[in-house]
Amino acid sequence: MAPAERIQFLTDKLNYYSFQYYQNAVSEISDQEFDLLLKELEELERKYPDLKREDSPTHRVGGEITKEFPTVKHKYPMLSLSNTYNEEELREWDERIRKGLNGQPYEYICEIKFDGISLSISYENGVLKSGVTRGDGTQGDDITTNVKTLKSLPLSLGKSAGELSALGLNGDFEIRGEGFMPTKVFERINEELQAEGKQLLANPRNSAAGTFKMQDSSVVASRELDCYIYQFLSEEDIFKTHEESLLALRKAGFNVSDSWQKVSDIDEAIAYINHWSEKRHTLPCATDGIVIKLNNYAQREDLGFTAKSPRWAIAYKYKAESKSTLLKGVTYQVGRTGAVTPVAELEPVILSMTTVKRATLHNADEIERLGLSVGDYVFVEKAGEIIPKITGIDTSKRNEDLFKTRIEFVKKCPACDTELIRTEGEAAWYCPNEKGCPPQIKGRIEHFIQRKALDIDSLGEGKIEILIENGLIKDAADLYGLKFDDLLGLEKVHEDELTGKKRKVSFKEKTVDNIIKGIESSKQQPFAKVLFGMGIRFVGQTTAEKLTDYFKTIDALETASLEDLLNVPDVGEKVAQSILEYFKDDFNLNFLNKLKAAGLQFEAENTIKEMEGSALEGMILLYTGTFKNYSRSEIEEKIEANGGKLVSGVSKKLSYLIVGEAAGPSKIAKAEKLGVQMISEEEFEALLAY
Repeated sequence: MAPAERIQFLTDKLNYYSFQYYQNAVSEISDQEFDLLLKELEELERKYPDLKREDSPTHRVGGEITKEFPTVKHKYPMLSLSNTYNEEELREWDERIRKGLNGQPYEYICEIKFDGISLSISYENGVLKSGVTRGDGTQGDDITTNVKTLKSLPLSLGKSAGELSALGLNGDFEIRGEGFMPTKVFERINEELQAEGKQLLANPRNSAAGTFKMQDSSVVASRELDCYIYQFLSEEDIFKTHEESLLALRKAGFNVSDSWQKVSDIDEAIAYINHWSEKRHTLPCATDGIVIKLNNYAQREDLGFTAKSPRWAIAYKYKAESKSTLLKGVTYQVGRTGAVTPVAELEPVILSMTTVKRATLHNADEIERLGLSVGDYVFVEKAGEIIPKITGIDTSKRNEDLFKTRIEFVKKCPACDTELIRTEGEAAWYCPNEKGCPPQIKGRIEHFIQRKALDIDSLGEGKIEILIENGLIKDAADLYGLKFDDLLGLEKVHEDELTGKKRKVSFKEKTVDNIIKGIESSKQQPFAKVLFGMGIRFVGQTTAEKLTDYFKTIDALETASLEDLLNVPDVGEKVAQSILEYFKDDFNLNFLNKLKAAGLQFEAENTIKEMEGSALEGMILLYTGTFKNYSRSEIEEKIEANGGKLVSGVSKKLSYLIVGEAAGPSKIAKAEKLGVQMISEEEFEALLAY
């Protein structure tokens, strides 16, 4: 068989086997036989890359590196849903539906609201063409290479034209789905990370979002993400009801959850909600509620949309599961900024399929508000099904003698014994010993190496701790002086505080080689990532990007005045003062000089922005609210592309304040007080036309 024929044959056959396995739960060949055929196809595609099909099953293995995910505009906006937590509001919404339809009969489709990352996936002639994140609802990131790794998602529908036509899927269409990390996969990955001494994933939802945005699609593939499909969109009116679309998508091979149900009225919808209240915890991923939608598409059209959400759908959010357990004690954690956070140590309790042993108490005010004592039984719940928190005391189990032993917030740092301070207007207590407090030093280094900063992923929490304990590093800049022989052979046995399990972290030859390579390659990270990694208080990832885009070099930022800083979009007084204080400190300047000597990037890349014109030249502008024709980033780009200067705050120097829907009242009030001229989106566009 010729290579072209063999590639066609293997592609079709393997896609068929995948369909049978993932959609019909039928294994027609063994895993070993499947892998052998897949390896043969991979080898043929390497030899004849021009013959590789867009729906090749080798896309699921990954391997492509995406340095940047381009931002694309959604063909159909991805709106959010109105939500409620109680039955009364559901019935009020149902009454609005009844009135809006003037007494027409109607029915609902009820669906589980899966907690992951919303995806928009486009097909052309039955072949997957693009996968895009929700983003801001108007535009999102094109992550097609990563979406193609989802094994339950058809890369092509693999059906005849007649079959596709019968299903209504023979043209171009878009589907919406919720990408997620299955609970079992999340637990497996965390076990592996723990064994390697690396930082654990926080929760399945955040892990899914982070994985979908990884640059290496082979890593994405290894994490075995999945996706439930819940919506069909097309230019043509193919289906009359949502039910018809779900059945057709299921027949075509899409992973539509079996948990949806058609109901005839709001009473049946509420019964569905109650039915899944506990049962949802048996599903393979996290959930946070139920979505109720009108079934009939024509009726949806009649009701239409508000500015933010459809009138014909609503999300019912379950109240967080709450259980009573024993408060065994309180420990205190010191973060990289010096903030001291109290943590409740609990008798283990199972919440939302996970064992909870610790819960945040937030700050001293929260401890006082709750009136906690060690030995109390407390109610614990997961905020948003993710973060455990204490909501109150179980008074039915309280021993009155415990009133004598109320918990008092510590006065000194639990790590370095320095007297804690509290800034007026802030809830947190801080350890001011930022240069000598071990958790702060460790936290700053961990912040520096994280993926959003210098991305030295070969290092982790356990390894950083070993380097500090052995006197090899005192700050992140010291990483660049490490040698292979400094690290080889280092090891430490860690004991988990909660489980008592022991694990050894070892610096073996391959590990050390990866660390040295990771440190060296981090020197090529762009200026914005370096600035974020430096850990200036209040300077997050987005603010770092704005600063580097505005000042271009670290020297220009270092010598900037307060007024200069306030001219940067999204930089307010608090952020500006923090930056000024950072560059006044000799300790920080020494750290910066060490980073410069190591060869890190401290100049923004010379990206040439395409200019559209000079209609806004000499103008200083600011916007507030949302707009019909522009997203937040688009209006910023439009201002700069036409010669205007974008600032972050209202001042007398402002030429115009562009006012959209849901505009910020404080900006409006300040503009009125200062006599700043306010213009609409249409008037802004008229300025551009001059």
